[in-house]
Amino acid sequence: MKDIGVEEQMSSWLFRQLKIHLEQEWKYQPREKGLSLIECTVENENALCPRLRNAKVEDLWSLTNFFGFATETFVLAVNILDRFLALMKVKPKHLSCIGVCCFQLAARVVEEECNIPSLHDVIRISQCKCTVSDLKRMEKIISEKLHFDFKATTALTFLHLYHTIVLCHTSERKELLNLDKLEAQLKACNCRLVFSKAKPSILALCLLSLEVQALKSIELFEMVLYVQKHSKISDSDLLYWRELVSKCLADYSSPACCKPDHKKLVWIVSRRTAQNLQNSYYSVPELPTIPEAGCIDESESEDSCEDMSCGEESLSSSPPSDLESTFFFDLKPKSTPCARLSY
Repeated sequence: MKDIGVEEQMSSWLFRQLKIHLEQEWKYQPREKGLSLIECTVENENALCPRLRNAKVEDLWSLTNFFGFATETFVLAVNILDRFLALMKVKPKHLSCIGVCCFQLAARVVEEECNIPSLHDVIRISQCKCTVSDLKRMEKIISEKLHFDFKATTALTFLHLYHTIVLCHTSERKELLNLDKLEAQLKACNCRLVFSKAKPSILALCLLSLEVQALKSIELFEMVLYVQKHSKISDSDLLYWRELVSKCLADYSSPACCKPDHKKLVWIVSRRTAQNLQNSYYSVPELPTIPEAGCIDESESEDSCEDMSCGEESLSSSPPSDLESTFFFDLKPKSTPCARLSY
């Protein structure tokens, strides 16, 4: 009886947390109008297009793993990046500096202070062609535009919460629902701009439901429906985003996925910097490339977002890195995309 009481208290607490995060998630979503403008931008030297944004997110993924940081750091860095890009008109040459700043801001929220690298080290490791002064200036701009509100409710927040709720209400073996695999799949989705337009709660539930479908567990499937009901996510919204997520994961796992030369990222580190770096810095993971879809060429509205160019001309971006390799990290590719669940 005592154990049952503890489980009920735990369940009640989890659903209270779910309610709190559902009420907060809208505050940390990037402006859809700003994201749509990026989505429809044709690539040129004066405008930020989806390919450049996605490539920068891949860089953030690589940096996160290079420094041995948590998935939460990567997801939060992407959230900060997208929220800022959806507010400001950013030139491509500024993107490298902005990306490093978002990485540093996220690391300060998530990681232990003693593990956070200096700006000088991050500039060296990321091959970012800007100075410490540039980073500090850009960090001030980002902080002010986002009102210093960095600790966000993200899709990872919901993924962890959903995972815990499901495991607390099922008799299935706990290891069946692999959280590391779900996190890796979320990282892949983060590398595509379109998923920044999805509600974090919906994106997380899509990943969970696709994994449960692959496991073919009726008990877990019933729990997904239970979570969906409590999250007040409609069938139409879930099915719409599930289809996009399923296609994204199938693209990643397919051998036909467009990857340039499968070259590993080569970090340029001075002898002086190398002496100050931890051993873990040298364990560089491999990073997959996202196949790109076409953009719609539409003119931008003048009042859609602020122009970043004023006063920031000295900031420049580094040349694109060769970051090509295998699908996810330790995950085995699937040969076919997942089918829909029946509702």
